[in-house]
Amino acid sequence: MVLPWSFCFYCMLALGSARQNVSNTLKKGSAMADLTEVDYIWKNGEIVPWAEATTHVLTHALHYGSGVFEGIRCYHNTDTDEAVVFRLEDHMKRLHNSAKIAHMELPYSVEELCQATVDIIKANKLKSCYIRPLAYYGYGQMGVDPTGAPVDVIIAVWPWDAYLGEEALENGVSVGISSWRQRSFNAIPPAVKSTASYMNSILAKLEAKEHGYAEAIMLNEVGHVCEGTGENLFIVRDGILMTPPLGDGLLEGITRDTVLNIAVDMDIPALEETLNRSDLYVADEMFMTGSAAELTPIGSVDNRVIGKPGPITKALQERYFDVAYGKVPEYEEWITRIAE
Repeated sequence: MVLPWSFCFYCMLALGSARQNVSNTLKKGSAMADLTEVDYIWKNGEIVPWAEATTHVLTHALHYGSGVFEGIRCYHNTDTDEAVVFRLEDHMKRLHNSAKIAHMELPYSVEELCQATVDIIKANKLKSCYIRPLAYYGYGQMGVDPTGAPVDVIIAVWPWDAYLGEEALENGVSVGISSWRQRSFNAIPPAVKSTASYMNSILAKLEAKEHGYAEAIMLNEVGHVCEGTGENLFIVRDGILMTPPLGDGLLEGITRDTVLNIAVDMDIPALEETLNRSDLYVADEMFMTGSAAELTPIGSVDNRVIGKPGPITKALQERYFDVAYGKVPEYEEWITRIAE
């Protein structure tokens, strides 16, 4: 089981009082739940050694889930031998929006966070990596009200391959409809990418694994298709690409937006349409999107076979990676190139 990275990172932060143990356990190049240690993490405006990026066990966010985060990809463009970060500014804007909804004032601007991301990638000498910005209420207050607690901000980077595996990208995965419903607008707003809301995802992910599925699909509170545990969802039927609208309670995914834009440019008909679970069973093609999952095909739902990735899925996947790797000039505004 690979837990959502906000949770895994909080687990790591909770070991602040045992810094030496962290250093001894996570040897250079070792992995813990697919987490490979690198040299540095950016924390509160400074680049610090990996094992020193710690916090107190009574940090507010560890107890109440009072944090917001992002997941971003940096790819190695082998044609130019560059590291390119995909849609960095858009992700940092969404982080700020999440914080605003959560009544959290971030001490760094979008521009400062973008530059910090470039700095930490360069400090770790990485050409490709996963990027985890995280803002959370730190040590100093206990109780639900976080007023007075400092807002700590970190940006971690580490090498990370395909979230569900390279074979999943090529051949697709099996998914199941979860018994756990997605949170409602009046519980935790889906526009907030918050650490607290991912307990919902953890429950659905564990249930899916117990039933032999690679991923779970969650319905919203009225029974319409919502999203995966960390991914948006698309289906293809009769040549038309469809994805649930934001009004059905899903995160406004940046990869989702990317795919919708690419589809328009490729003259693929695309609709935002409310979907029922039966719509998934009779889909011609299906895939999930997310910064971690990228564009992962789905081969079956609740043991109803969808089949191998279809022509629209494969065409969109190929175009997506070309765009994300900075190989398509028309989308250059989405690319942050990191010079040596």
